[in-house]
Amino acid sequence: MSLTAGAGGRAARSPFTRLVGTAVAAGLVAGLALTVVQKVQVTPLIAQAETYEVAQPDAHPHEHADEHEHEHAGWKPENGTERTLYTVLANSTMGIGFGLLLCAAMLVRGGRPTWRDGLVWSAAGYVVFFVAPSLGLPPELPGTAAAPVSERQLWWSLTALATAGGIALLTFGRKWTFALAGLMLLAAPQLAGAPQPLVHTSMAPPELAHAFIFASALANAAFWLVLGSCTAFFFKKFE
Repeated sequence: MSLTAGAGGRAARSPFTRLVGTAVAAGLVAGLALTVVQKVQVTPLIAQAETYEVAQPDAHPHEHADEHEHEHAGWKPENGTERTLYTVLANSTMGIGFGLLLCAAMLVRGGRPTWRDGLVWSAAGYVVFFVAPSLGLPPELPGTAAAPVSERQLWWSLTALATAGGIALLTFGRKWTFALAGLMLLAAPQLAGAPQPLVHTSMAPPELAHAFIFASALANAAFWLVLGSCTAFFFKKFE
């Protein structure tokens, strides 16, 4: 059975039930928060960039034409309610996935996490999954030339893993050699460099691209802030 009798006759949840319940609750809240911030800060910039893309349909670099056509050939949700619902679904699913990671880390770490612990873990998640990858591959608007998707995905994944490992060694390592290894892991992806297109071009003006990077950073910061604090809250709530 997943529940066992606790003190005073209360039922104590198993670690697995607690982990899943916490991740689902925190992920849903964080996903909704991210959707709201995106709706206000990010989506208007994407819509504005798409107007430049439509106005210049033949302006894409030749080497990216096939990939661009392939990316845009699939089904897309209609603008409005349908697109918002799919965005909520995608953000909530992502929130639950990252919530599982945070819950697992808190279980391994032990103790009873406070809201401060939640903020610390969320800050680490923000650095690992957004800040470090964005140093080499900043958020891009539609109509921006980019390297092949597979190369970018591989670099992003390796950067996230290296950053997570580096932070872990710096935080939990007890010797200077661990700290040195952690710094090397943090620097390695950036020194190697992210995959880049042969020609850097963008249909949107530079100021719009910069605004999009800032808005994306703000939206992701809000997402991780809510996810971390809610994870700590529900972690204790479902104890």
